[in-house]
Amino acid sequence: MHRWALAAIVTLGLLWVCHATPAAAVGPVDAHVIVVTIDGFAAYLLDDPQSPIPTIRKLAAEGTTAEGMRPVNPSVTWPNHTTLITGVRPDRHGVLFNGVLTRGEPGRPVRVEPAKTQAELVTGPTIYELLKPLGYRTAAINWPCTRGSENIDDNFPDVPDQVGVMSPILRQELVKAGALPDETQKSFMAMSSPQKDAVWSAAACQAIRARKPHFMTYHILNTDGIHHKYGPKTPAGYTALALADQNIRDLLAALDEAGIRQKTTIFIVADHGFATARKLVLPNVIFRDAGLLTVAPTTAVVRAHAQIFSEGGSAMVYLNNPETAAADRAKVIELLKGQEGIASIVEPKDFAAMGVPTAQTSKQAPDLILLADNGYAFSNVATGAETVVKTDTIKWTIGNHGYINTNPEMNAVFVASGRGIKKGGRLGVIENIDIAPTAAHLLGQEMKDVQGKVLKEALAE
Repeated sequence: MHRWALAAIVTLGLLWVCHATPAAAVGPVDAHVIVVTIDGFAAYLLDDPQSPIPTIRKLAAEGTTAEGMRPVNPSVTWPNHTTLITGVRPDRHGVLFNGVLTRGEPGRPVRVEPAKTQAELVTGPTIYELLKPLGYRTAAINWPCTRGSENIDDNFPDVPDQVGVMSPILRQELVKAGALPDETQKSFMAMSSPQKDAVWSAAACQAIRARKPHFMTYHILNTDGIHHKYGPKTPAGYTALALADQNIRDLLAALDEAGIRQKTTIFIVADHGFATARKLVLPNVIFRDAGLLTVAPTTAVVRAHAQIFSEGGSAMVYLNNPETAAADRAKVIELLKGQEGIASIVEPKDFAAMGVPTAQTSKQAPDLILLADNGYAFSNVATGAETVVKTDTIKWTIGNHGYINTNPEMNAVFVASGRGIKKGGRLGVIENIDIAPTAAHLLGQEMKDVQGKVLKEALAE
């Protein structure tokens, strides 16, 4: 073959590759993406005529919606918020609880500690680690598992003492604006749940007006607490949705003030849905009665060969004494098999199918997982004589999540609107692992080695 012919073939090949797979931008593009989670906003509430959400519905009409967005297991807040910024499931990012589960000495109970940094919680990179080094401005408002991140410019993390560890400039601006009474956590914690949402709303709007972040995550929380206490599709639940809609309206106004509304893509999503439970199963009481767990007069668990940690519609079982673990496992299965309210007992060999890590990859991995029947949830309570009680006997347990993610009630809302989004699009059930790679794509970047994909069917031509 002549040298010129070979060169021509190579050149044509390179041109085809460049056309087929456009290179990622080397720096920030003139675009903005905001991912908003309305905690506990189930997919079925979007089309519910009683949901007072005119702002969100307008965004939906102008963009693309989905039948639902499937959460990861466990379908609880921190694991799913972490998936939304990593594009991977808990078997990769390592977050299983609203905190880090730590084991004590053999026979001692496990505990979950939320006051941890991103580095202590998340095993792997987030979208922030992709964007910030490339010069993108970033923000995270009330977002779990972000404390201590060096890749977030405006950070108001969802952790204990969040006022104390938030970005100093943002904290000072909120005090100056009157959104925060002072710079202390004590004053913030004295606020009601709607007041805290108002502070986070002010923080998101301030970051937009002052620094116009290219990428922002923003977590609205009051809806979750109200749904837990009263249940979804209740007057209180609808009122919480109305407040969340107002928060979105304020966010859009801030984008208009900053002059970046037309350059912004907005995702309105949630971490999980909600289901109503009328009964609670108390496995720790069963373990106590069988001699596997000891409770102090203060009602605290002081010793536990076997113990559950509730995730609502599921529960993680921990066998805390390696020397007796095999016998304890057999006893636990025998005790719980056929127990009212327990749909199934999941063994470690089936964890991978759920996207949950095993003991070989995570120190936080459970020994067994319990799944609740419809209408039931789990509680950590280890006192009393009853092993199944009504939810109205224990506060904040009528509404629940944490059920297996194939339960349609766990599907979260999904609305995408604005720059780069198809108008009038309607998708089926999508996966929340797709949000981070889609956000990166809209900002001219690619998230590599993730489990999710770009939602091309939601994008404009």
